Amino acid sequence: MQVITEFLGWCTVINYGVLIFSTLMITTVGDWAKEIHSKLFKISKEKLDAMYFNFLANYKLAIFIFNLAPYIALKIMA
Repeated sequence: MQVITEFLGWCTVINYGVLIFSTLMITTVGDWAKEIHSKLFKISKEKLDAMYFNFLANYKLAIFIFNLAPYIALKIMA
């Protein structure tokens, strides 16, 4: 039980780190990323803002559901 709790705790930390890094990259060098993504996937730059926001929201929700909530539940149980 302790190993799983520690594993989920580190997964949460790593995933939130990736989320923060992704958010910073999108907000600071967003124009560069938009240029590349719009050419690669043939999507207008206007649609990319909504898609980036959707990605960040879904990723944050997935972290909460699959990492943070089980970690908190295991901490309460211990």
